Amino acid sequence: QVQLVESGGGMVQPGESLRLSCPIEGFGAAGYAIGWYRQVPGINREGVAYPREGIMCIDANGQPRTRGRFTISRDDAKNTAYLNIVNLKSDDAAVYYCATHGPSECGSTWSGGHIFRVWGQGTRVTVSS
Repeated sequence: QVQLVESGGGMVQPGESLRLSCPIEGFGAAGYAIGWYRQVPGINREGVAYPREGIMCIDANGQPRTRGRFTISRDDAKNTAYLNIVNLKSDDAAVYYCATHGPSECGSTWSGGHIFRVWGQGTRVTVSS
């Protein structure tokens, strides 16, 4: 069975750090790009679901990359991707998803999420003092 099982979320205080994990089961992900996304659960005042936000994406054989407070990495020997977040803020509160089983490179459209066919169920991050 092909599945992604994110973990590492939880309740943290502002300024703390988290490492989210995305172990991939059922197929070897070494040849695929992997993306991390987040979405605030629920709906806004207009009754519309909050949009899904692409955080970072890593190519097949890609090296760890950092963008601001976020670092993406992968360990193909463990068939697992990671997202490190430092100095968490209240705006980081969301459900975080990983996705894969698409192209080997992220390309320019990865942030929309449409290039990936397999998604995890998400891990929830709550930031509260």
